Amino acid sequence: MTSPTFAPPRRALVMGFGSIGQRHARLLVELGCDTAVMSRREVDFPRCFATLDAALAKHRPDYVVVADDTDRHAASLAALAALGFDGDVLVEKPIFKEPADLPVHRFRALRVAYNLRFHPVVARLKALLEGEQVLSVQGYVGQYLPDWRPGTDYRTCYSASRERGGGVLLDLSHDLDYLCWMLGGWSSVAALGGHVSPLEITSDDAFALLMATPACRIVSLQLNYLDRVARRQVVVNTARHTIVADLVAGRVSVDRQTQDFATERDGTYRAMHAAMLAGDLSVACSAEDGLRTLELIQGAQRAAAEQRWVSR
Repeated sequence: MTSPTFAPPRRALVMGFGSIGQRHARLLVELGCDTAVMSRREVDFPRCFATLDAALAKHRPDYVVVADDTDRHAASLAALAALGFDGDVLVEKPIFKEPADLPVHRFRALRVAYNLRFHPVVARLKALLEGEQVLSVQGYVGQYLPDWRPGTDYRTCYSASRERGGGVLLDLSHDLDYLCWMLGGWSSVAALGGHVSPLEITSDDAFALLMATPACRIVSLQLNYLDRVARRQVVVNTARHTIVADLVAGRVSVDRQTQDFATERDGTYRAMHAAMLAGDLSVACSAEDGLRTLELIQGAQRAAAEQRWVSR
């Protein structure tokens, strides 16, 4: 996907400086932004603020990335709104730990960092489905949690903690987002899931969802922290074709015809930031879509707990 152009420098602020905050800060610097971070910890970054009001007053950003732990997102957005910030905001996925009202704000734009919408394989799959009668969709995503963050004890990261907003439904909700984006949202869901492995975590490590959507009556998706070899695939049967999209391999197959895409880990993040900086909001996930994904997650949790279908 071609990144839009924009005219730096712009002033960016990254709230939170864990692994994802560090990635956002590094890429914004590479994109030419005058970048600062806000962190309660002492961190190794040229410009760092301990409080949000100091960061806004002294750095005067026009683009803020909320990249602290999921359970802090609601408070961070509320604080930005209360301080009168009127620039662009990108909040890491998921937008909140659980469905909640957005604060009254003056933000110029508010988007959720579901960066896989900018993956060339996802973009190609979405284009292929335009005008097609979609009969069935099967998605699968799995990656072994202890391998996610090299050099970090997986038991201490937010993914391992239910209280901090971890668990596969929230952590791997990219796949819920882009499937709903392609298929018109969701109508009903049934699910099985929980903590099934020996991983030393309090969050859920595996979930399987069966969904009906406006564009397809049969959608299944499995998400887990268990696969030793990372997998992220979607298989779609339409009235005319079978499409296999492999995000890890960077490959889309239509029947027996295969197309490969150049991918690298930072590419989707870079494209997302470039679009935000250019004011191109056509692909980035809206706050409303982000909240609908949270409703789906909550519906899946309730469906699993109560062993029944849950409808919107």
